[in-house]
Amino acid sequence: MEENINQVEKKDNVNYISKTSGLKRKDYLGYAMGDFAGCLCFATVTTLLQKYYTDILGLSPLFIMIMFIAARVWDAINDPIMGRIVDTRKADGRGRYKIWMKFIAVPLAVATVLMFLPSAGISLSVGQVAISVYATITYVLFGMIYTMHQIPYGSLASVVTTDVKERNKLSVFRSVGAALGSVPVLAVTMVWAKKVSLDDGSIVSRVQHTPIIIGVGVSAVVACILLFLAYKWNKERIMVSEIKKAEKGEVKTIVKTLMKNRSFLGACLVGMLLLAGQMFTQSFYTYLFNDMFQMNWMNMVSMVCTYLPMAILMLFAGKLVHRFGKKEICGIGAVIAAVSNLALLLLRDVIVGFAPLFLVFCFISGVGLSIITLEIWALATDAIDDVEVKTGRRNDGTSYSIFMFFRKFGQVLAAVAVNMSLLAMNYFVQTDVTFSTDQLNTMYAMATAVPAVLFGLMAVVLFVVYGLNHKKTAELQVEKEKMIARQVENNEIVLGD
Repeated sequence: MEENINQVEKKDNVNYISKTSGLKRKDYLGYAMGDFAGCLCFATVTTLLQKYYTDILGLSPLFIMIMFIAARVWDAINDPIMGRIVDTRKADGRGRYKIWMKFIAVPLAVATVLMFLPSAGISLSVGQVAISVYATITYVLFGMIYTMHQIPYGSLASVVTTDVKERNKLSVFRSVGAALGSVPVLAVTMVWAKKVSLDDGSIVSRVQHTPIIIGVGVSAVVACILLFLAYKWNKERIMVSEIKKAEKGEVKTIVKTLMKNRSFLGACLVGMLLLAGQMFTQSFYTYLFNDMFQMNWMNMVSMVCTYLPMAILMLFAGKLVHRFGKKEICGIGAVIAAVSNLALLLLRDVIVGFAPLFLVFCFISGVGLSIITLEIWALATDAIDDVEVKTGRRNDGTSYSIFMFFRKFGQVLAAVAVNMSLLAMNYFVQTDVTFSTDQLNTMYAMATAVPAVLFGLMAVVLFVVYGLNHKKTAELQVEKEKMIARQVENNEIVLGD
């Protein structure tokens, strides 16, 4: 008798899951477009902004580092506020989360262009104080608008589908969209530098403003169009039926609950370290390839070495996750990435004599990082589900805002690492001399040692902190099915048509 009841309960729960799943190709493409658009803008920050600030605007690495840190301090306040706004906004026919993509499409495009608008001539004419103020305002503005995109967009995954396999596939599509959005900006790095002959006969590369502003402008316009398409093609299948009025101190309570959950904390730390490592390499490699190797084509090829493994592994990601588990394969990937960068550090003398070998190890590192990049969003969504199942509270926007804050703290780590590295080698835009051997050696050491440490720490977090192994993730899916059934019966949530 009890067995029959369990079978009926399981059947009912599966039916609830089926009502909140069943994604088609259009759903996956629509979701991917959200991060495709976002990364068309964000990639300009990770790849171009640092060198644009130093080489075009003439800002000091120390000022840039302080500005980046100050912006992230503001994010500590801004991100949870945005999360609560998203969670407490009453859903309508347009949904609670996807509507934000329509709201911010034009503002995000404008904010992206504004960061890169001043040329070197304008910077010199208005003075360092004025250009520093302008850089700070436009950078903070971009960060706030980008938050208005990323938090609702990331939260959207929780209501697009409740099926764990479809969420894994969504994570893959999102990562592919992000990768595609990161590629066009590399075309700028292929043409942004001009060879200049010095009086002593040596040749150096100098970054130009025109290719940057054209590339950024095109990316911003395309991103705007993609966001409108993403709004149209996404569908929310779960909606909270009644929004409860926020209580005093509620955000603080939610954050404490999230931080006590090992898996959520682990997902946050992995997201932070992954983005820190990726941003550091994307930003610092532009200095390494331009100033040390003087081979701008290496920027494009290094990115190919990063994303080609992803294009291959995305075909097998679902099977790998099903066979071994997300935590397990991501942990192995982190080890591969850490060891690859350590090898780059130890083989400096060989690689300096044959620069293309650097790209071989970039490819190996890319293999390791690809599976983490493909699954990081699924790791976070699973962790948020784990919190919800254990607490019975649904706060997708707030939870995702905390996850994104850790990601932004990863930007701080990257900014500190990049600018401390530049300060360590006494970097400045040199007009009449080349860099010394000691400066270039320091540049190479930092370009390889920093990623090795960050990805090594990421492996430790995955194996030690993140608690949702293959078995526990399967158990979580069962508990989630029961929870959805209970929420529907209690009229706590409404399922989409």
